Amino acid sequence: MVDSEPSSGDDLAWTTTGSDIDYACPGFEVRRDDVVLPDGTETDFHYVDEPPAVVVLPFTPDGDVVLVEEWRQAVGRVNRGLPAGTAESDDADLDAAARRELGEETGYEADAVEHLFAAEPANGLLNSVHHYFVARGCEPSGEQDLDFNESIRVVTADYDDLLTEVLDGGVRDGRTALGVTRYELTERWR
Repeated sequence: MVDSEPSSGDDLAWTTTGSDIDYACPGFEVRRDDVVLPDGTETDFHYVDEPPAVVVLPFTPDGDVVLVEEWRQAVGRVNRGLPAGTAESDDADLDAAARRELGEETGYEADAVEHLFAAEPANGLLNSVHHYFVARGCEPSGEQDLDFNESIRVVTADYDDLLTEVLDGGVRDGRTALGVTRYELTERWR
């Protein structure tokens, strides 16, 4: 996006005059945009640029939720949350990415997968979109196929217990809190 005019026509929009990658690693890049602010100030802005991700709320036939417990180096503890991962170029669509991530991280396979919603988890810092899916009829079908840097334990939980943990702050993972509360507010009460 070099020499771009604000596409929104909004008087708050910034104009991007240049863009470059300052750092790249597997999974994301740190991008620097040269921008002109609405008042004419020229500056730069850094953000994380990453591909779309999928987050799966997987239900067993009995209504329990399949969760992953995973070491998270950034916070120095095990995180309990929903299976999630990055869409890959060979995924036919986001439904396929959700099914793949569910299988790789948990060894479970879903009878049905349905898109729930999409969110930008931290659009002040990230160019990232998370697509949330509800998976139903999830049964163990194989072994996990983890990446070399994933340490994951699979557990199941009663949905109402998980909801209580989210509301009480026992589950701190933002993707999980957002997915469970959105499901509760929109899907469960249909």
